[in-house]
Amino acid sequence: MIWNSSQESMSRDELAACQSRRLRELVQRVYHGVAFYRDKMQRLGMMPEDIRTVEDLPSLPFTTKSDLRDNYPFGLFGVPLDQIVRLHASSGTTGRPTVVGYTRRDIGVWSEVIARSLASTGTTPTDLIQVAYGYGLFTGGLGLHYGAEKLGCAVIPISGGNSKRQVQIMRDFGTTVLACTPSYALHLAEAIADEHIDRSDLKLRVGVFGAEPWTDGMRREIEQRLGLTAMDIYGLSEVMGPGVACECSARCGLHVQEDHFFPEIVDPESLKTQDPAIRGELVFTTLTKEGLPLLRYRTRDLTTLDASACACGRTTVRMAKCLARSDDMLIIRGVNVFPSQIEAVLMGLAGVAPHYVIEVDREHNLDVLSLLVEVDERLFADTMGQLESWTASVRRQIESALGVSIRVRLVEPKTIARSEGKAKRVIDRRNIQ
Repeated sequence: MIWNSSQESMSRDELAACQSRRLRELVQRVYHGVAFYRDKMQRLGMMPEDIRTVEDLPSLPFTTKSDLRDNYPFGLFGVPLDQIVRLHASSGTTGRPTVVGYTRRDIGVWSEVIARSLASTGTTPTDLIQVAYGYGLFTGGLGLHYGAEKLGCAVIPISGGNSKRQVQIMRDFGTTVLACTPSYALHLAEAIADEHIDRSDLKLRVGVFGAEPWTDGMRREIEQRLGLTAMDIYGLSEVMGPGVACECSARCGLHVQEDHFFPEIVDPESLKTQDPAIRGELVFTTLTKEGLPLLRYRTRDLTTLDASACACGRTTVRMAKCLARSDDMLIIRGVNVFPSQIEAVLMGLAGVAPHYVIEVDREHNLDVLSLLVEVDERLFADTMGQLESWTASVRRQIESALGVSIRVRLVEPKTIARSEGKAKRVIDRRNIQ
């Protein structure tokens, strides 16, 4: 089902014309309404009239998360505070949060792109959706909530946590669509098993998972344990929240809502615009956002873009699943390491639970990479010799994938902390400045 075919299936030429018109309007708004952008453009010797089409985007300045924090809390807002009807803030763990403001029109656009996204996953107005993303300053819960209501679904606003109650509601109410982080979906699968609930007692058929990177191996694990089709949804608070992009039934990338969010791919080092088919850093310009309009926001997510025809009938560009971020990359003894590389190996191994933690320490001025990984109860019951042999095999496979040595330590089932939101996979103790 295509929720808004006039916007999601327009020709590429029509879309480019729409984007260019909205970009011109956006540049006028930020130049006259946001001192930060006016100062940046004036330093570059630019006037709003210099921007005519999306082809002119590379001449505009970038925006970073640091810019939002430096202008905390409302310095980058594009309208007076009396026009803001909602505030959200990022879930960052260090420094000032990034604050996002929404006008009434922004909330309407957000609901629209979530409705499109849910429809692309196969969710329909007849579905009962359990929103187990966190409600509050985090954008996940309320974002999915409003969009699901716009689509016509019945919404269970359960938020995260209290997994036993989540499972009871899921069974008693007949939940058909689950929306949460992928790591929390696996946690709920464990809770279902602990309650000895047969999968046939549940009516789950679609999962809408996002807010953290997850591999296809984890997708298969979730689908096998919960008996649903797991779909990826993408967003970030600064740009809007969830709904910026989402998978369709073809599952060959996530359709970007291009009429509202214009994507670019730039080289993470030079910041030059590059061929979108080559993996680089994803940059977004918010074409219609009023509360917090952003020019060329650097997401730090690494991906590619594909504008070829999609079997679902949508003509919007598709972004590849984001498995790594330029700022999540670990440099271990000169080697670039992404957590997704380790997860990809683990998900292909029998006997491994999908819960792990990567630890980075510095010993005698050398970086040391360690992996704590849960194994299932049957494997943990093996003899010490068998466990040591298995551990050595895991270590060799990961070292082959990474090109750097790693310590592997097996831990008992359910000893790694579970997360109700974004899973914390990396603990870096090196204190690199």
